Formats: sequence, C-alpha cells, structure tokens
Amino acid sequence: MKKLTIVLLLVFLVISMTFAQGAKEDAVKAGSVGATITHWYWADNSKYSALMQEMVKDFNETNGKGITVVAEEYPWDGGKYSENLFTAVMGGGGPDTASWKLTATPLFTANNLLANLDPFLKDWDGKAGIDQNLFDIMKEAGKTDNIHVMPWNTQILYVYYRPSMFKAAGIDVPKTYEDFLAAIKALTRDTDGDGKTDVYGFGMRGAKGGQEPWGSFIYGRGGSLADLTTKESVAGMQDFINIFENGYVPPTAPSDGFSEIIANFKSGKTAMTIHHTGSAIGMVETFGDDVSAFPFPAGKGQWTSMGDTENVMFESCKNKDAAFEWLAYLAAGKGQSTWNEATMNVPVSKAVQDQPIFQNNRFMKASMSSVSYAGIFPILDTTTEWISVTWPNTIARALFGEITAQQAMDILQKDLYR
Repeated sequence: MKKLTIVLLLVFLVISMTFAQGAKEDAVKAGSVGATITHWYWADNSKYSALMQEMVKDFNETNGKGITVVAEEYPWDGGKYSENLFTAVMGGGGPDTASWKLTATPLFTANNLLANLDPFLKDWDGKAGIDQNLFDIMKEAGKTDNIHVMPWNTQILYVYYRPSMFKAAGIDVPKTYEDFLAAIKALTRDTDGDGKTDVYGFGMRGAKGGQEPWGSFIYGRGGSLADLTTKESVAGMQDFINIFENGYVPPTAPSDGFSEIIANFKSGKTAMTIHHTGSAIGMVETFGDDVSAFPFPAGKGQWTSMGDTENVMFESCKNKDAAFEWLAYLAAGKGQSTWNEATMNVPVSKAVQDQPIFQNNRFMKASMSSVSYAGIFPILDTTTEWISVTWPNTIARALFGEITAQQAMDILQKDLYR
C-alpha cells in the first residue's frame, strides 16, 4: 500500500510538471512570459539615445509579462542604417524589431521580411486611438494589402505666419485654399513707399525639398500625386507659377532651399512660409508671440507632406506577441508620451495629442489638425532622383516661363512613373 501511494505520488508530480512546463512554453510562445526582444534604433543625438534607453528600462520594469527589450543603437549614416538592416535580416540575423523610415518598406515587403501586423492590430484596443489615415499610409508604403509598419511619430508641414503682418494687411487667417492665394497677394507690400516690394506674401521653396509644400498647391485645386497631368493638377501648378510671375514671392524662389526660406521669414522678408515643428523654437526665439501657424487650408482637395519615424517587427521574430507589446508601448503607451514630449515630434496617439503640453502649443495644434489628410510622396525606384533632379529643374523652367504648366507636369509625371 505504501509503495502504491509513492508510485501514485510520483505519477502526480510528473503530470503536474508536464502541465506546468507546457503552460510555460505556451506562455512564452504567446509572448507573455520571459521573452527577450532585440530592437535596433538610431538616435540623432546623445540626449535621444539616453531617452530610448530610459524608455526600454521603463517598459522592461512595467510590462508585467517578463518581457525584456534589449535596444541596440546604430548610426543613421545618411540612410545606410536601412541598408545595413536589410543586409543583416536577409542574412538570417538582425533584430526582432527596429525603428523605421517608410521609404525602406517596399524593399523589405518584397522580400517578405516584415511581419504582417494585421492580426495583432485587429484585437488591439489602442488602434482606435490612432488616426486611420496613418494606418492607410503605412499600408500604402508597403504596396501590399496588409499593414507592416507601426506608427510612432510624425513631422507634418503647416504654414508659419506673422500675425502683425496679417493685421497690417487687414486680413484674417485663411480658411480655404482660395483665401490662402488671396492672402499671398494681400501680404505682398511696399511698406516704405519707395515703389519696391519689401515684404513678399509667401516664401516659396523652389530647390530640392520644395516638392513637399508644392504638393499642397496641387491638391488644393483637386489634383493629386497619383496623376500629375490632370487638369486639376495642372491648375495647381499654374497657381504656383502665378505667384512667382506676379512677384508675390522673392525673386530668388527658384533656387531657395530650406535655409533661404527660413532666413527670409525670420528677417521679415516674407509673411508666410511652410515647414514643421522643427523650426518652431527658432521662430519663437526670433519673434516671440508674433509668429503662429495654421494648417494648409482645403480647396477642392487638401494635403500636406508628412515625415515619419515608425517601427516594424520582422517575420523572423520568434516571440511576435512580445514584440507587439513593445511596438504598442511606443505607439500608444508611455513610450509615446515620453518620446514626443522630449523631441516635440507630432504624436500619433490621440490620447497623447490631448495632453496640455501639445494642446497648448500653437505649432503642434497646426500639425495635429492635419494628421487626417497628411501624406507621403510615392515610394518608387525613381523617387530619389525625381526629388533631387527632375523636380527642381522642371520647376525652375516653369517659373521662368521656359515651359508651360502642362508641359512641366507632363515631364514630372513621366519621370516619376517611368
């Protein structure tokens, strides 16, 4: 009897240990216990590097599931970060998750390297707190029917303006695209009576990078980047030409880049220009309260350019549930508020956007109110050359009257979608 009792006890212990081990393996597989996730990121400065490590520490201590993120920093190096990441993952190595730029997405999805996030997003209660437009952009970037990129933070273009100049010209902040064009004209003034313009209504960026604010003119007339040759797109191009030919922008506009449009605005040479929150601190240092912002207004259409920093999970990740917990922390958890409060990038989480630090910032409010219609340029093999060469050269020819708006748009369409 004693031997039977001992045998039964041993059997019970073996069965209990088997069930316990099975439960533990299922939990680890589900990413709820003990998983380790490697994350690659880049940092623009030492402050941001320390901030990322602070966020990792907080996540590891608070996720409640024993998940440990190990974050490894790599240099951006002019975009080589993405190339090095691709090489590592294609070779069977690399991280479980990584910080990301949308421009890299097509290469990785074409090689089936990114995890499909749809199954995770389906049941995630944080999804409703992020504007659907951002998820649509993530899908568009991957050129698939699935979402492979998790939103994190954005930089959205808006219009900077001088309230005192609006008051002097007797006009209000534009509510429509037509109002915006009228304001450009009204703000172009000869303030000292010498017969020469000393304040221009708008700071046009005709050099590389100017395609982003230019895109808003195209959509304002109802055109789109999908087809630059429609009558609506051409009409937007004609507006762009007209404000130059009419002398409403500095004569140097065809060659003006970022430095020039910011310098012209800060010197009082222009009354409006377009950029994002990255310029806000410098604007306030120059003008104090005499600088503010408004979203690029709607016409027949509405669009503004969006820069991005996102996150992805790789298909090779063995603990995808755990990895998604980390991505969710960055997109809608404490990592979202920690990062964006420090960097003053535009949060993707509506709950974070509602925080006073963002709602009380006039530049942030202009950005956040534009999230639903912000967009990106098509990510194609031709895009880099088109932005660097085709667009500025073609725009210059159009502004100087060498080609018509229609001819310019035909060239831009052909070279972008060849």
